[in-house]
Amino acid sequence: MRVITLNVNGLRSAARKGLFEWLSEQNADVVCLQETKAQEHQLSNVCFRPGEYYCRYLDATKKGYSGVAMYARKRPDKVIEGLGSKEFDPEARYLEMRFGRLSVASLYLPSGSSSEIRQAAKFRFMGEFLPNLKKLRRSRREYIICGDWNIAHKNIDLKNWRGNQKNSGFLPEERAWLDVVFGQLGWVDAYRHLYPNTEGESYTWWSNRGQAWATNVGWRIDYQVVTPGLKERIKQASIYKEQRFSDHAPLTIDYDYDL
Repeated sequence: MRVITLNVNGLRSAARKGLFEWLSEQNADVVCLQETKAQEHQLSNVCFRPGEYYCRYLDATKKGYSGVAMYARKRPDKVIEGLGSKEFDPEARYLEMRFGRLSVASLYLPSGSSSEIRQAAKFRFMGEFLPNLKKLRRSRREYIICGDWNIAHKNIDLKNWRGNQKNSGFLPEERAWLDVVFGQLGWVDAYRHLYPNTEGESYTWWSNRGQAWATNVGWRIDYQVVTPGLKERIKQASIYKEQRFSDHAPLTIDYDYDL
């Protein structure tokens, strides 16, 4: 089973940059997209409904904002929209598809970089999401939670870690939260499980400011986070950087699991 995740930073923009041509060649079983920034009625072009996939879009109430989507080669048994959050479900940040005992989800965790107000919102989301992660771990299901988690976990996960310790995405509180997710709760960072020591080639996001892309001043903030039962089924992972569909790069992971 091949799973791809990508923050498209505007799905229509990514489409113009060749995203769907690239996807058609990837043989993915599930595709998770974040920050679609579109209402579904704005996605009438046939490219947004790849024929080989069951497609589902979850739009934010606010136009041109947030939004997640998923494409699956197999029709899911059930689709879950949102997390039951009064504050964050209108922002369309979580979409889950269930296939037998396996769930795959597309997650877009808030960014706090624009203001203190948004950082406070990010902390609130983290506070609400952690009990959900605990609940999912207690279930008998296997999970792959894909998406833009908007946090670099360790020093190895961004180029300029010394200068970013007071910046959103690498705050001590954010990193400690991931420590709980990967430590106390036992979730597994699929990419790091395979490649525990890679640095520059592991980045998935580059700022549009300056020469971040050209000089590879990047961050690894896009993850596929899985339940321990899938840990030994993670076979290979890659980050595609030959084309730029957005300020993020697609993360592809193959699992020894039949959808």
